[in-house]
Amino acid sequence: VQLQASGGGLVQAGDSLRLSCAASGRSVSRYIMGWFRQAPGKEREFVAAIRASPGFIYYANSIKGRFTISRDNAKNTVYLQMNSLKPEDTAVYFCAANSKNTGVDNYYLYDYKGQGTQVTVSS
Repeated sequence: VQLQASGGGLVQAGDSLRLSCAASGRSVSRYIMGWFRQAPGKEREFVAAIRASPGFIYYANSIKGRFTISRDNAKNTVYLQMNSLKPEDTAVYFCAANSKNTGVDNYYLYDYKGQGTQVTVSS
């Protein structure tokens, strides 16, 4: 499975961005799909994850209410809608796929990881 994240950019505080993570090589419809981020000088952290059907969703407290994760299995793609962005959201955002039924917030338990996309939020 190859994962390609896109949609990052430079925005101002309060703006929105929609990240996409396109999977290729095989269907990820049965995988837990997650988003993680890493800010300069900080460890990689969990952002959000969505299970396969029925699609239970998990969010980090820091982004709850502002970000929305979704998936389109027909397109083999996962999205992260980010609203009300803050400067502290600045990071490289990574998507990942997890075939296990555990560890939704543990990056190291994900089987496949994509290259990141940079999100920069100016104040």
